[in-house]
Amino acid sequence: MTVDPYTPQSGDAAIAVEHYDLRLDYRVSTNRLQGTVVLDGRALAATRTVSLDVVGLRVGKVRVDGDRKATFRQSDRKLRITLSAELAAGDAFRLEVAYSGSPHPRRTRWGALGWEELTDGAIVASQPTGAPTWFPCNDVARDRATYAIEVTTEADYTVSAGPALRRSTRGGRTTWSFAHPEPTSTYLVALQIGRYVVERVATAPPVDLVYPRALEARVHADLADVPRMMAVFEEAFGPYPHPAYTVVVTADDLEIPLEAQGMGVFGANHIDGAGSLERLVAHELAHQWFGNSVGVTLWRHIWLNEGFACYAEWLWSERSGGASAHQKALAHHARLASLPQDLLLADPGPDDMFDDRVYKRGALTLQALRLTLGDGPFFTLLREWMSRHRGRSVGTDDFVALAEEIAGPEVRTLLHAWLFETTLPELPAGGAPGEPAPLTAPLSTTPRSPR
Repeated sequence: MTVDPYTPQSGDAAIAVEHYDLRLDYRVSTNRLQGTVVLDGRALAATRTVSLDVVGLRVGKVRVDGDRKATFRQSDRKLRITLSAELAAGDAFRLEVAYSGSPHPRRTRWGALGWEELTDGAIVASQPTGAPTWFPCNDVARDRATYAIEVTTEADYTVSAGPALRRSTRGGRTTWSFAHPEPTSTYLVALQIGRYVVERVATAPPVDLVYPRALEARVHADLADVPRMMAVFEEAFGPYPHPAYTVVVTADDLEIPLEAQGMGVFGANHIDGAGSLERLVAHELAHQWFGNSVGVTLWRHIWLNEGFACYAEWLWSERSGGASAHQKALAHHARLASLPQDLLLADPGPDDMFDDRVYKRGALTLQALRLTLGDGPFFTLLREWMSRHRGRSVGTDDFVALAEEIAGPEVRTLLHAWLFETTLPELPAGGAPGEPAPLTAPLSTTPRSPR
């Protein structure tokens, strides 16, 4: 059975993984990876087989706790493990898989995804199906698990999968340990390796910058406002939902910035020292709420990730003295009105799931809600969305239901036009010409004192 029609070859509908314990040994000089992953999971339906996604790596050994007769076979995309006895729905299982290889990106309709060598280091960019290039997993967005990650590599490289819990060096090699205690989708687990320095710039919540020393001045100039962005977004969306936030800047240029659990990743080309791409810094930070803490059950709901993060860009502009969210909305509405009206926001299709119209129309949907509800109910809706669904996977119907709960059944008609029809609606009238009503309680941009 297909787990997600946008990624029909990924995942096993009969299982859910609850925890991954990853132990990796990687040699940058030869791009050689040896790994062991222990998965704790549960059967969702009766099954005698467990299928994991793995691409470009060779599985050498599989062990199933309590089942010495289990067997396995590997194809180019799957590791299929056959158990000697059937698991009933609800039964727990533990698997240990040893594997090795020279990891590389996989080719997909969305481009090359997964583990990629940099000029001097490595980067993981997995959305939506790149995770199997570096560990066997149940690679579907709705299957969220906790993680323990241990990485050993050459001692002159820094490893980042978030703030390091500990590290130790022996024989010219350093072992780094990390954890994701929040339920996390496989595509959001990231690993960045390079010749970096690590600098803590805020403590509540902790914010770390990881970057090449040569880019220090540019990094400090362009990322100085991250703590202020954090404060603005906490007031708008609720408390930051992860233990810490890490911003990684690579020495290489990257096509686009990337979000990962508790992490934003930027190429050297995104950090110019002049703040030219400040909106992208805000966008990736906002994903820590929208997409990472509250994720999607299916990829067709991606507007809940990208539309909300795009709207956060507009909020940051508004709260930091730039153009208001409504000014941004008017400009983008005019642009979208000139483009083909053939995209259904609630189900754009796999080829268009990363189309800029999904991002902008999603943000416009939120602005239409804000104009209709007023700032008080609108921001109550966003904060309740985050609070109620933290650590969960959701869909468009969940958002519509919550909007109705807070604003009344009349809001369904508004949302239906934006989400389930292709024609671009007009923005509702609200407030002064071209502006929404003032915030009931203005969001402060004053940096917070540590908790």
